[in-house]
Amino acid sequence: MNGGLLVAGTTSDAGKSVVTAGICRWLVRQGVKVAPFKAQNMSLNSFVTREGAEIGRAQAMQAQACRIEPTALMNPVLLKPGGEQSSQVVLLGKPVGEMSARGYHGGRQQRLLGTVLDCLAELRGQYDAVICEGAGSPAEINLRRTDIVNMGIARGARLPVLVVGDIDRGGVFASFFGTLALLSPADQELVAGFLVNKFRGDVSLLEPGLDMLKGLTGRPSYGVLPFRHGLGIDEEDGLRVSLRGAVRESAVAPPLGADVLRVAVCAIPLMSNFTDVDALAAEPGVVVRFVDRPEELADADLVVVPGTRGTVRALRWLRERGLADALARRAAEHRPVLGICGGFQILGEHIEDDVESRAGAVPGLGLLPVRVRFAREKTLTRPAGRALGEPVEGYEIHHGVAEVTGGEAFLDGCRVGQTWGTHWHGSLESDGFRRAFLREVAAAAGRRFVPAPDTSFAALREEQLDRLGDLIEQHADTDALWRLIESGAPQGLPFIPPGAPA
Repeated sequence: MNGGLLVAGTTSDAGKSVVTAGICRWLVRQGVKVAPFKAQNMSLNSFVTREGAEIGRAQAMQAQACRIEPTALMNPVLLKPGGEQSSQVVLLGKPVGEMSARGYHGGRQQRLLGTVLDCLAELRGQYDAVICEGAGSPAEINLRRTDIVNMGIARGARLPVLVVGDIDRGGVFASFFGTLALLSPADQELVAGFLVNKFRGDVSLLEPGLDMLKGLTGRPSYGVLPFRHGLGIDEEDGLRVSLRGAVRESAVAPPLGADVLRVAVCAIPLMSNFTDVDALAAEPGVVVRFVDRPEELADADLVVVPGTRGTVRALRWLRERGLADALARRAAEHRPVLGICGGFQILGEHIEDDVESRAGAVPGLGLLPVRVRFAREKTLTRPAGRALGEPVEGYEIHHGVAEVTGGEAFLDGCRVGQTWGTHWHGSLESDGFRRAFLREVAAAAGRRFVPAPDTSFAALREEQLDRLGDLIEQHADTDALWRLIESGAPQGLPFIPPGAPA
């Protein structure tokens, strides 16, 4: 078998990442050697592979669904937004510079098509099947000429295309038909059919519409996936997290102790790797919320200042909103504060940035004895060590080089009282360390909170991926899906006018 599939979507956030992971887990349970692929990803949530390459976290999770180690081949182009108009371009796991959207789509992107096709070909040579994820919508006709992630990669590698639509948003039939009708005849030849995602209710009520859609397009539906809470894998875009009301909390079990533990995460601009707090939310009795006002820190037992792609900009935002003063008061009162990566840099005394913001010398919040200088080379590592008497692993993605001049050692950073700082992402996924840290937080906060002794974050992730595989196995037409992956798009699919303009 040398199969492949491109999972496209009618919109961003239609469920492409989840469906791709679910298909990968279903296939690997059938004994298929499978790998994920996304030619180009725009995300502030990234991960470091064993070889020190930076890729999107969604592709790392999809690799976990395949039960393989992630590599740079699985996400050859990663765009990390630095604002509304520009992004850092990461090519094959290494940053190659900043570029405006106009500059990227004006020529650079198209020149990368050969690179991403080479990466895909290499993966297809190593695996029985490669399940590719598109980006946004394949019907973005203004970008089709330079597209390397949707129909550009499908045409280049002759991949069949499955279009996913989120019915929970409404208008899914119009979205399916309109997506197809805006593609050129050559692109339409590869669109094999549709997959409905996030359906609530009686499927029999939907079936007449699916039959009519097939009559209109000549293409079947490959399944209707029901709406399920808690199935999202690591989200791609930190820019699109709501600043208010975004709450992650464990519904697995009640707290073991008498109290819950409340965690407030400062929703700073260009927030990156906010998935760091998922491991906290997985603990029974820990409630995690994102906040953007100082009064929302008052009842928090722990405040997290997360990573950011714009450290100086986030620091300015904290000061403008009064959150900087609230953090200083917490530190003075010995109430727990944790800074991760950019958040760690913000808690320091001094920042010298001629790379990211080019702001030069900027005073930090002064809560930790740390001086930060931004280097042009990015640190991309997978450190491991011990802290609070427990083994801990993490990964580092940063330009800032920290000089720690005091305090108590904590991972690669330090702590002073109940203010903690580190560059390590992912450290809270180490179960023993997370429990030890939460015990310290609970003691400092005066809460009768007890961490569950048997919560395994890795096991919870595996259960989540198995649930995605179950969703495909139970609600998709897996026989038809298998034929599509193995044999490609059926011949003779009809053209639906008007097609893409010349």
